[in-house]
Amino acid sequence: MALTDIYRKAFEDDCIELITSAYLIALSEKKYQLIWLENDFSELLGRYVNNNPLSVAKGITCETEKKLLSETVIMAKGFADKLPRIDFVYSKIWKKERVHCYMEAKRLKESDSQLKRAYIDEGMDRFISGKYPMGCMLGYLLEGKTNATINGINSLLTKDKRNTETLQPKQTKLFKSYYESIHSTTGILKHLVFDFANTAN
Repeated sequence: MALTDIYRKAFEDDCIELITSAYLIALSEKKYQLIWLENDFSELLGRYVNNNPLSVAKGITCETEKKLLSETVIMAKGFADKLPRIDFVYSKIWKKERVHCYMEAKRLKESDSQLKRAYIDEGMDRFISGKYPMGCMLGYLLEGKTNATINGINSLLTKDKRNTETLQPKQTKLFKSYYESIHSTTGILKHLVFDFANTAN
């Protein structure tokens, strides 16, 4: 593994640590509501990330609802309003180069197939297709159990004949509810599920 790849992995690990810490702070402060929309949760978590002393010590900045401008975009009038947006972009300067980490979040409920379908179609597939630079998926679980919800996502992937792309639990020091899916075009996609459903009063 090249030094740059090692650094990028360490940077991604720092970003995962920051968003996980933000989730734990959100649980302790309980300022959220389960009826919130996706962006409501993301804005709250983004604030906690940037307020974390670790983000300052590491020189990491987190932006939410960030537009993605690629080299292939045709810059005609109104192009900026049509750019794709991703929920979290983390950035840091390293050796005079700006490095990024990307995360897309989706709400999830065990009993809601539409939300699970959106997790695949509007989340995972945007990384897999290259619409988003490779990064991590975040699931905001608002109802039900994590394992059953992941099984529901995997059932949809199997129904789509994508058996090899299902989410598999992995042991990691970074976070308990951590999964990975493997894709032929992009490799490993990481998934973190933040359970807001079973901790709120």
